[in-house]
Amino acid sequence: MDFINIAKAAKQASLEIADLNTDLKNKALTAVADAIETNKEKIFDANKKDLEEAKALVASGELSQSTFNRLKLDDNKMRDMISGIRDIIKLEDPVNKTLFTRELDKDLILYKVSCPIGVLGIIFEARPDVIAQISALAIKSANAVILKGGKESINTNKTILGIINSALDNIEGFPKNVLNQVFTRDDVAEMLKCDKYINLIIPRGGNKLVKFIKENTKIPVLGHADGICHIFVDKSADLEMAVKVVIDAKTQYPSACNAVETLLIHEEFPFKTDLLKALETDGIKLITHPESWSFEYGDKILSYKYVKSLDEAIEHINTYGSGHTDSILTTDTENAEKFMNKVDSAGVYFNTSTRFADGFRYGFGAEVGISTNKTHARGPVGLEGLTIYKYKLKGKGQIVADYVSGEKHFTHRDL
Repeated sequence: MDFINIAKAAKQASLEIADLNTDLKNKALTAVADAIETNKEKIFDANKKDLEEAKALVASGELSQSTFNRLKLDDNKMRDMISGIRDIIKLEDPVNKTLFTRELDKDLILYKVSCPIGVLGIIFEARPDVIAQISALAIKSANAVILKGGKESINTNKTILGIINSALDNIEGFPKNVLNQVFTRDDVAEMLKCDKYINLIIPRGGNKLVKFIKENTKIPVLGHADGICHIFVDKSADLEMAVKVVIDAKTQYPSACNAVETLLIHEEFPFKTDLLKALETDGIKLITHPESWSFEYGDKILSYKYVKSLDEAIEHINTYGSGHTDSILTTDTENAEKFMNKVDSAGVYFNTSTRFADGFRYGFGAEVGISTNKTHARGPVGLEGLTIYKYKLKGKGQIVADYVSGEKHFTHRDL
């Protein structure tokens, strides 16, 4: 099937799934989680094939080591993938929630009600667990999706979506073509032009991918280009906490977009040397004069800089950061509040690791990605970020002419 027909089918599916009740959506999600659990060895086998083929791409320089690292599915990722789906089942249905009710006049009532966005185009690199996360979120939020993964994960992607769609085929009343997959660069080009059928593009990948997508489509794009995350160690910070938090933020998963890339240290912090020594002992390579303060290493490499004040730290972050996630370590609560109010990022943290910037860890069940946008959705985007709203107005034959003439008057009373 060519891309335009896939998009048309997805659009039709989005209209059908929009009216599904919560029980049917949860039944579908239960079947999906069970099917993935039953077939996890089949998924691991497909992933091993991708990893073998990807080694050659790394050797030729076509694939970065950090992207290769994200490609691997292990027991922990599999467990999180399955539990993420089961967690989504437990979450409140985000669709058809009444956000406000307003009486415009007697027997003329306005409702603001949440609804699905429609068709989502998801373009992602490596991370095959994205398929299960996004499929589950799409089902619960009643959206259709068209997924395009990287060629490095094609076997895993095909296997996972095949298992999911086989499970959905057995759910009576669940629409066909809700979850779709395409594979070629030509498909990406067609997707970016397809504003008639696709409502939102969500890229998940490196800076180059996101910038390319933003520059080549008229469809709204939700996501982030860079993950330039900072930790500021204030002069009153606890050394033991600082060592623990910075090591976690840098080494727990160095290639993640929420890993810390720059460490800012107050020049009056009394344990500067001890902190840096502890980081080096843990295998972190420290750089004092990087070529750029806006570089995402995706590795156990950390830029650091001494600053004279909290204000200088905030200015540095707002100048060189990507608006993703930034943290302050301090015992001064006033400084913490100032930092969190003035740093212009989707996530601002106090005495904790930047690695918490994640939909699963926020209790969203999973995420379609992290957004640094300032419209619609920001930070880890879970179920609510995949809904928009519509206005429902219920009346009894009222006409505008009566209000223009002054015969009738609006009450505008919130109920």
